[in-house]
Amino acid sequence: MQEIEEKKPAPDFSLADQTNTLRSLKDYHGKWLVLYFYPRDKTPGCTTEACSFRDAREIIAETANAEVVGISKDSVTSHKNFSEQHQLEFTLLSDPNHQVIEAYDSWKPLKFAGRQYLGTQRNTFIIDPDGFIVKKYVGVDPKDHALVIIDDLKSLQAKK
Repeated sequence: MQEIEEKKPAPDFSLADQTNTLRSLKDYHGKWLVLYFYPRDKTPGCTTEACSFRDAREIIAETANAEVVGISKDSVTSHKNFSEQHQLEFTLLSDPNHQVIEAYDSWKPLKFAGRQYLGTQRNTFIIDPDGFIVKKYVGVDPKDHALVIIDDLKSLQAKK
């Protein structure tokens, strides 16, 4: 986890969600936003992370009036199926050309089974109600990440 020393404006985005509704950063103005990037729907780590956020979503909302939004390069249809299969009651955005993923510095060289390729690094950003990134998490552990987010949102709320 990295606390941002100097708050930077979060890069804007406008992407379709799992219902094919266009969502933009400005839709979350006035709320805290937990924006997480993940490699692929239906993979073990990504399913663990999504279900962890699903299970913590109400606490995250109550703690800081925060929304959870996931972004991957998977299609709207893939997000819809993934969301329905795991009862994910938060927004998943489709970034097939990885433009937003790149804008958030989450498109990186990765290695798997001895093979190197470009893909989405598992990163999360907490964005304050004014649209500034206040915390950045790089290469997170999908298992307990939502709990870390809750603790950090409580700390951020106490500072406000």
